[in-house]
Amino acid sequence: MFITVRLASERGVHVVESLFYRQALALPVVLAWVAMAGGLQTIRTRRIRVHASRMMLGLTGMLLNFLSYILLPPAEAATIGFTMPIFGTILSALILREVTGIHRWGAVLIGFIGVLVMIRPDAGHFPLQGVAVAIAAALMTASVSLVLRELGRTEAAGVVVFWFTALSMIPLGIAMPFVAQAHDPATWGLLLTIGLFGGIAQLCLTAALRWGPVSVVLPMDYSAIIWTTLLGVAIGEDWPMATTWIGATLIIASGLYIAWREHVRARRPIVSLEVPPQD
Repeated sequence: MFITVRLASERGVHVVESLFYRQALALPVVLAWVAMAGGLQTIRTRRIRVHASRMMLGLTGMLLNFLSYILLPPAEAATIGFTMPIFGTILSALILREVTGIHRWGAVLIGFIGVLVMIRPDAGHFPLQGVAVAIAAALMTASVSLVLRELGRTEAAGVVVFWFTALSMIPLGIAMPFVAQAHDPATWGLLLTIGLFGGIAQLCLTAALRWGPVSVVLPMDYSAIIWTTLLGVAIGEDWPMATTWIGATLIIASGLYIAWREHVRARRPIVSLEVPPQD
């Protein structure tokens, strides 16, 4: 999908227009799910303000992700996106006051070293604007994960998806008259593909998380570096430099280690510190 966004941008499509069609074409799928799940009563919520906050964060994150693939080579944009678990660890410690040990802080440090190795600020290989946008996208996505954790306490996954998709059409619909323009058939094909791929990806991830353990499914996200590299080369991008692969290895290792430590922490039994009563 992100490669298609890049191709559409090269044909003059505004990034907000790409985002509009990404969400608009997902809406029928979501409405079909609502109908099959039992109708409007399945999406009732008392937390519309939290859903609105999640929508704004999610929409901003998606916009920044789209921009990162426009401003940076695909492999590098994908690699910086892998820093999301790193920012998630930082935000959990700062906002949720989650206890974070030396293991995860060490992984955070290694992840940021990986970013520096990849972008090499002194060499000027990549536009710093694109790097900043990609990092902001990862930070925003991590912020969304915190809101989703809170929503998940009371809301089903389908309810969250519905309100995100439906509410996002309000700001996107307001913005569309200012960015929409006429397109040739090939460009319309790209816009339809953005919506199609986005919808398929969302359904596949939902199904994968339903049928497989999270600890198995989420690491597969790192395979995106392979597909974005191959697709990037296919559309004329250069093969990533050695520093990109080294940095990606450090970032991916950091993310996997953080996920593993969280898995271990979740399984660790709670030990009571209370003194047992004496007979």
